Amino acid sequence: MYRGGEGQLSFILHRITGVGILVFLFGHVADTFLVGFGPDLYNHAMAIYRLPVIRVLEVLLAAAVLYHALNGLRIIIIDFWPAASRYQRAMFYAVGVVFLALFIPAAITMIRPLFH
Repeated sequence: MYRGGEGQLSFILHRITGVGILVFLFGHVADTFLVGFGPDLYNHAMAIYRLPVIRVLEVLLAAAVLYHALNGLRIIIIDFWPAASRYQRAMFYAVGVVFLALFIPAAITMIRPLFH
């Protein structure tokens, strides 16, 4: 009987980040579509991206993209080398360490303008 653990957590996080990225993509297509209705409407829509809450959402988007990419590489390794499935727990934690090592400096850089 499957009882969860790292495999289930990575599965859930991969799906959540994928949906988040997809939602952003739809929003991005919609705001780019506004350029066809004139520069004023488009510029108004783009002004929304300067709001502090949007900056925080951009940091969350960066986190989602980074985790989704790193976990995707872990999945590819397991798919192409089935023997690697014995190390899926270690690879899950390795993804976490690499994620934090890359994300924390990026998040600080992205969020810093809010405090100046």
